Amino acid sequence: MNDNQEQRILAVHVRGLDGTCVGCRVWWSRLTPYPCWQVDWATSQQAQAITARFLGGVR
Repeated sequence: MNDNQEQRILAVHVRGLDGTCVGCRVWWSRLTPYPCWQVDWATSQQAQAITARFLGGVR
């Protein structure tokens, strides 16, 4: 996956007024607490990319 797909996931899977994930409810009719596993995955991917860019080739 690329950054664009991660951004789309984070744009759709937002916290609803009732504390559930709006994206999960719309796409799969699931009442999943926010943050759902898609948000966890997308944020971890972003964190890995940011860390890799920050550290560059330092080892």
